[in-house]
Amino acid sequence: MVNWTKLDTVFLDMDGTLLDLHFDNHFWLDHLPRRYAEQNRLSPEQARAEILPMIQAQRGSLNWYCTDYWSQRLQLDITRLKAEVGERIGYRPHAREFLARLRQCGLRTVIVTNCHPDPLALKFRHTGLDRLVDDVVSSHRLGKPKEDVSFWHDLRAIQPHHPDTTLMVDDSFPVLDSAVAAGIGQALAILAPDSQQPDRERHPQLPSIHHFDEVLPALTAHRSLPSAH
Repeated sequence: MVNWTKLDTVFLDMDGTLLDLHFDNHFWLDHLPRRYAEQNRLSPEQARAEILPMIQAQRGSLNWYCTDYWSQRLQLDITRLKAEVGERIGYRPHAREFLARLRQCGLRTVIVTNCHPDPLALKFRHTGLDRLVDDVVSSHRLGKPKEDVSFWHDLRAIQPHHPDTTLMVDDSFPVLDSAVAAGIGQALAILAPDSQQPDRERHPQLPSIHHFDEVLPALTAHRSLPSAH
C-alpha cells in the first residue's frame, strides 16, 4: 500500500481527498445552472445544456478550476455564488484524524490543490483546514494545473522536497499519473471523493483506498511517534 518508513513529506489534494467533493459537484451541476438560468431567463435544463459543455471543454486546464475565468465567461460572481451554498462544505470521513496522525508522526503535510485562491479561502473559513497542515499551495500560483507534469518540477522551487520521499494523495487519477511521471515517489488514490456518489473503480497501477481509516493502522505501526523533550 504505502511505505510510511520511506516518507518525510505528504502532499494532499483538498477537494475529494480531504474535503467532500459533494460541495463542488452540487455547485457546478445544480446551483450554478440554477443561478445562470435566473439571470438569463432560461430553464434550469437549458442553462445546464449551455454551461456543462463549456466546463467540459476546459477539463484538465487551469481554466477548469479558475473562479476568475468562469466569473467573466458566465457574467456571474462565482465566489459569491459558492458562498451561498457554503454550508455544504465538509470533511471526508477520517480526514482530520489522518492529518493529526501525520503530524504526530513527524511528517510534513502540504495541501497541493488546483482550487482557486478565492474558493480556497471560503473553504478554510468553513473548515479551519489550513490550520491542520504545514502549508498550502494553489496551482494558480504556478500558472499550471497539477495535471501538467512540469507543475511538479516548478513546485520544488516554492515547496522544497525530495520527490523520492514524498507521497501524493489525490482523487484525480490524471493528477496522480502526472505526479508519478514527474518522479514523486509514492501515490495513493481516493475512490470515494463524493459522499453522494458511487465509489470509483480502483486505479489500475496505484494503491487505492476509500477512506483514511484503511491506512491509519499501518501509519501508526510503521511510524514511531517523536519522543517528547
